Amino acid sequence: MLGFTNSFGLALAVSVAFMSTSMHSIAQEGSRDEIAMLAQKTITKYCYDCHTGANPEGGIRVDFLATGTELGDHIELVDKIILVLKDQQMPPADSEQPEGADRVQAIEWIEQRLRKFDCGSASRPGRVTMRRLNRTEYNNTVRDLTGLDLKLANDFPSDDVGNGFDNIGDVLSLPPILMEKYLASAKQIADEVIKNVDATKKVFPTEPADILDEVIEVTRSNVMHFASRAFRRPLDADETQRLSKLMRAAWEANATKEEIMQTIITVVLASPHFIYRIEDDDPKDFVDGIRPLNDFELASRLSYFLWSSMPDDRLFQLAGEEKLHTADQLNAEVDRMLADPKSRALVENFAGQWLQLRDLDALSPDPIKFATFDAKLRRSMRQETELLFNSILKENRSILELLSADYTYLDERLARHYDIGGISGDEFRRVDLQGKRRGMLMHGSILLLTSNPTRTSPVKRGKWVLENLLAEPPPPPPPNVPELGAEGETLGTLRQQMEQHRTNPNCAVCHVKMDAVGFGLENFDAIGAWRESDGRERIDPSGILPGGRNFNGPLDLVQILVEDKKTEFTRCVTLKMLTYALGRGLGVADRCSVSSIVNKLAEENYRFGILIKSIVTSPPFTHQESGR
Repeated sequence: MLGFTNSFGLALAVSVAFMSTSMHSIAQEGSRDEIAMLAQKTITKYCYDCHTGANPEGGIRVDFLATGTELGDHIELVDKIILVLKDQQMPPADSEQPEGADRVQAIEWIEQRLRKFDCGSASRPGRVTMRRLNRTEYNNTVRDLTGLDLKLANDFPSDDVGNGFDNIGDVLSLPPILMEKYLASAKQIADEVIKNVDATKKVFPTEPADILDEVIEVTRSNVMHFASRAFRRPLDADETQRLSKLMRAAWEANATKEEIMQTIITVVLASPHFIYRIEDDDPKDFVDGIRPLNDFELASRLSYFLWSSMPDDRLFQLAGEEKLHTADQLNAEVDRMLADPKSRALVENFAGQWLQLRDLDALSPDPIKFATFDAKLRRSMRQETELLFNSILKENRSILELLSADYTYLDERLARHYDIGGISGDEFRRVDLQGKRRGMLMHGSILLLTSNPTRTSPVKRGKWVLENLLAEPPPPPPPNVPELGAEGETLGTLRQQMEQHRTNPNCAVCHVKMDAVGFGLENFDAIGAWRESDGRERIDPSGILPGGRNFNGPLDLVQILVEDKKTEFTRCVTLKMLTYALGRGLGVADRCSVSSIVNKLAEENYRFGILIKSIVTSPPFTHQESGR
């Protein structure tokens, strides 16, 4: 029972007027009990026909609202209900509509209940599944552990993706072929270390004298040092004993020092404690099913979040001194680590997956219609978006600038594509934008990602914005809904064809909001070049968004997103980055942490550094829930 009222008549005007007033004025007109009764009556009248019973529309039942029961596990659903009520998407256009005041009263009552939701009773830190290093993390960890940038994991099977990212523990399985790859790579790394004198000194830094007892002791010390770095924590007594026995057995078998080192490196790098990031699960450490992470576990969470790699010497030192776990120290390390070149991994791996930039390599626009497109332009497009993200990150600017930045980074090839003069050479430089473009929504990378090979796709562009920038993914299309034009001939411009498609109420359910956003970007063709017309038809980039906001082109559209949707955008970025930082999907228990981070960002001018610091000091990041 989702839809949209195309006609903005008296009911909508009343609704908007009520929404713009203080909700306290509504509360003054009657007691809370009266408001609750009226709100429940509205929900019963306008929602029950479709959203109750054994087979509710879209699988969504709302009767729990009208009964006044606890929200419990319905928290995420309640958020969506509020959204569709505010955006006039429910009830659908062909159904009877509530009066504006009734709609607002129902929204206010639901929001009041949501605000009363007891975070203390439901907010738990969650549990991260024991997590295998993905291909990028494996390559980077080997590089930082040995000093050799071998990139052996490039030959591993592709990592599965969950919740939009390839570092999610629940989907990082270990098939037999990958285990074989790990064993072969461990041996190859050992061979390469022994061949390379610098690498050898990094792995085994202490040089023994010629006295036999000292050689044995120093070798033992080097081995324990290497293993503890590889496991990203101190070794326990049993591990120390087993490695010592292995060295002694090799020594007694007259193995050379090099052979002993190769054996140890191979054994350590084939261990689950290297291949997996394992966190403690001793029941005695948990109080009411929750425990704070120890400093070494925090060091790993921090380094794999920001660097996609193992902790460095500074993190190991702080962890060994038990100084890392304080909020002040974690924040200080965030500043230091973001200034390090290794933070480029956050751009490539977080932004690359959140914004789907990794998918660019698989896209091939029609070579006849878009003859100017080539691989170099594709690389420049991706680099532009990465450089904007990186600059906002490194300069601790507002995350809203991802949408509204009046500057970008261009080389000659991309500048020519954008019809911007005065730039020559392959070096990227910062360029102030004037006129037609603002923010990443108008980058060639995003516009290409959201187009078809032969033409633009307002639906894809609108859907991409809803999913990736506002965390409001449209529901899947209902079954048996025909594709555009399948019901009969559709005529006219693309906009006119889409309007005909929306005459089907089943199509209008999802398309109204998606299409409005998408058509606002129609001045950009399928490879992101500016255009005033599509063939003989002049582009009409105007539209109206749910709630009544009009726009006339891409700049107006982005301004509305920044002004009216900044909370939704901030929440979306927080959800995406917290998911990536934890390596797990988020649930109801994470709701209060997310809300706290969003509120903190609003207080601190949406600075990127505040987002990251709020994540690394949040309970889901610093604590673990028992799995028993």
